Amino acid sequence: MAKVKDRRRTVFICPSCRNENPKWMGFCPALGCGSQSPLVETSLAPETKGRPGWLATEAADVVELSSISGDTQPRDPLPSMELNRVLGGGVVPGSVVLLAGEPGVGKSTLLLQLAQYSADKGQKVLYVSGEESPQQIKLRSDRLGFAGDGIMMLAETDLTAIFEKFDSIRPDLAIVDSIQTLYTEEESSGPGSVGQVREAGMRLLRWAKASDTPVFVSGHMTKDGTLAGPRVLEHMVDVVMYLESQEDGGYRVLRAGKNRFGATTEVGVFDMTEKGLADVSDPSKALLSQRAEGSIGAALAPVVEGSRALLLEVQALTSPSQLPAPRRVANGVDYNRLLMLAAVASRRAGLELSGQDIIVNVAGGFKIGEPAADLPLVLAMASSVYNCPLDPTMFAFGELGLSAEIRAVSQAQRRVTEAARLGLKKCVLPESCLDGLTVPEGMKVVGVKTLRQAVNAVVVRDRDPAPEAALELG
Repeated sequence: MAKVKDRRRTVFICPSCRNENPKWMGFCPALGCGSQSPLVETSLAPETKGRPGWLATEAADVVELSSISGDTQPRDPLPSMELNRVLGGGVVPGSVVLLAGEPGVGKSTLLLQLAQYSADKGQKVLYVSGEESPQQIKLRSDRLGFAGDGIMMLAETDLTAIFEKFDSIRPDLAIVDSIQTLYTEEESSGPGSVGQVREAGMRLLRWAKASDTPVFVSGHMTKDGTLAGPRVLEHMVDVVMYLESQEDGGYRVLRAGKNRFGATTEVGVFDMTEKGLADVSDPSKALLSQRAEGSIGAALAPVVEGSRALLLEVQALTSPSQLPAPRRVANGVDYNRLLMLAAVASRRAGLELSGQDIIVNVAGGFKIGEPAADLPLVLAMASSVYNCPLDPTMFAFGELGLSAEIRAVSQAQRRVTEAARLGLKKCVLPESCLDGLTVPEGMKVVGVKTLRQAVNAVVVRDRDPAPEAALELG
């Protein structure tokens, strides 16, 4: 029969000052005691910290699933439509939301604006800052243009003191910036360690569920782009949001990495201004308004992010290389994807890219992760190689295979409809996407099967004697 592990611990206590020591000594080593009496061996029972669960601190009853109410979670909508989109419609009472991002991306600014939104509705907000003083946050609020009425500040990192204020003030919204600065004396490690972050996240989650109060927490990012701290923190919270930005880019993209109350594919687009993060309700229109006429090496790519389609401009610059191994630079697209596209275009479509330096960029600092941008990216390379601009009213989408075949992508109708709303007149897409596609009035649709067909259809140059024909509609 297996023995139960004895969790009692043995310590050595001074009979005079009751100081504990892990090993026996013939005198008390504590400063200020000076007792020459030997320490006394004592066996202590383990401290009770409550139930080691995430949520309940007491035993729960068994409940049949059919007897549980299926009503949707109530939501408190915010004035920011972009933030509502990522959250799934608004703030859910009792939820814990983790906001992660690189230093300087705007996490504290977004949290302070969130506090302002709630305070303007008459709600009581408690902002716990472990990184900045209240004076620094006041300077930020003055810059954002609000005095901070209804927002109470607490500069504290001790979890015990923080929860005492939570229980006494009973805020309608709690904000903690950041979780890596919190600590509890029950953990021997320092703030920011795995144990401290895990304990802080667990206590915040319990308090939020027990008090039915939403809690927003900011988190640091590591050098490799992952959230600092234990992975279990992301499992505990209800929503994980990532605020992203590219260097020298004014736009900020808010993505949901996890959302128990909505879709994880939604994104919100913000513009960093002097008054904070402003919603960009129509990112496609804002980006296209800055597009130069007759640009060489630029193509439009409709990408789908959640429930919206975005028209992004992908740019490519090719130049004869003076190096034994030509350079490949990718901004906003996957580097390995760029290598594959360049190899396929050079080998299968006749583009002379083997001796060219290739620099690829996505305008506005956005990042594209879906394969639908393969075709416009290669068309931008072709435009740069042949030094001729593409039709400014043309857009393209499609996945490129290793045999230079153009594969179908999902949600073709949504991409075409968004482009037609912005006034684009020509579309190059996989021929297999034409089935069931409703072509907007005045738009010309070109269905292609191979990359060579696509290049011949949009690039004005000396064609081959017998180019492959593409299927045109409209």
